[in-house]
Amino acid sequence: MKKIVLINISGSDRPGLTSSLAETLAAHGARILDIGQAVVHETLTLGMLMEVAGNDEFTPLKKDLIVKAHELELKIKLTPVSEESFDHWVRSQAKFRFVVSVLGRTITSGQLAAISSAISSHAFNIDRIERLSGRLSLTGRLENAKACIELELSGEKDASAGLRAALIEMTHKFGIDIAFQRESIYRRNRRLVAFDMDSTLIQAEVIDELAKLHGVGDQVSAITAAAMRGELDFKQSLARRVGLLRGVRAEQLQDLVGSIALAEGAERLISTLKVLGYKTAILSGGFHFFGKHLQARLGIDYVFANELEIAGGELTGRLASEIVDGKKKAELLASIARKENISLDQVVAVGDGANDLPMLDIAGMGIAYHAKPLVRESASHAVSHLGLDSILYLLGVRDRDLDRAEFRSRAAH
Repeated sequence: MKKIVLINISGSDRPGLTSSLAETLAAHGARILDIGQAVVHETLTLGMLMEVAGNDEFTPLKKDLIVKAHELELKIKLTPVSEESFDHWVRSQAKFRFVVSVLGRTITSGQLAAISSAISSHAFNIDRIERLSGRLSLTGRLENAKACIELELSGEKDASAGLRAALIEMTHKFGIDIAFQRESIYRRNRRLVAFDMDSTLIQAEVIDELAKLHGVGDQVSAITAAAMRGELDFKQSLARRVGLLRGVRAEQLQDLVGSIALAEGAERLISTLKVLGYKTAILSGGFHFFGKHLQARLGIDYVFANELEIAGGELTGRLASEIVDGKKKAELLASIARKENISLDQVVAVGDGANDLPMLDIAGMGIAYHAKPLVRESASHAVSHLGLDSILYLLGVRDRDLDRAEFRSRAAH
């Protein structure tokens, strides 16, 4: 007669512990049904669910395990598991599963307490917690710090809508970002990332900077702000703003290229995506000349943006191409995905303005990046407190993966 036993082991971590324990189990023919291990600050916690021989045969195994744990200076606890409890565990494979990513400059115990309380109050259990960010130094500067922990949840019922709403409230209360994703094969297999350009991939609106050079900055900025808030039709507002640029000299466009900085973490994000084999795209309501500059600098695969009409070495105040508005961005994103044979579930779209919402909506993961309130509330995910490279955490990438020598070598080439 067989019995099921849960073995919990803890103590100082060092090489060889798991193999020594496994050899003891193997000597008695124990069968592993489940196993999990975590190491926090060089302290090991190991759990194993085992099918072992009946009571008479189990006694020698129990004795050998206790002796081995003592030799290894480990604590051990053996707990019998009933057939009813085991059957319930097997059936629970069909639970609803989600992943919560918590991002900030730092994550406090108070924030974790509130988040975990919301999770339990919505009848979800936390199955796994992992730190994705690198180790934080006590002497490091907080403004440059990045912290991310990932929690994997399961529940008997899908109470995700209520939990998502509760977590969104906490992002405002604590000044952190919390992403809530359904656990699926697509979450770990994204293949295309599309970016808005102005105020997303770069730290300014190109049209505003051109307007400043031309002395119409305040007029254009007012129209831009209203359009990004969704108060004006994008096509009409763009035509009005471009009209105010009539007379800007063509060489001033190139002068502007080197004066606008990339968003925090943009270069690290793009270079990492390239090494990992992702396709990348810029889908912008801004201007093609700046998008082409970023394409050359960062190695972007696709660029679609508005073309400014030039005659006699000056801007005419008109566009030389079809306007790339919100609807067009979504169409272009779908077209790129088809061309690359990529499911929309495997697409990530990143933007900050109202005209980005259509592409954020059709992407498997739509991310509002340092976005206007309307966009942040409408998008399924938002990053407002860290740089663009924090998006890697939402893809499940850990800092320690990127710190490995073989990855750094590939990234350098």
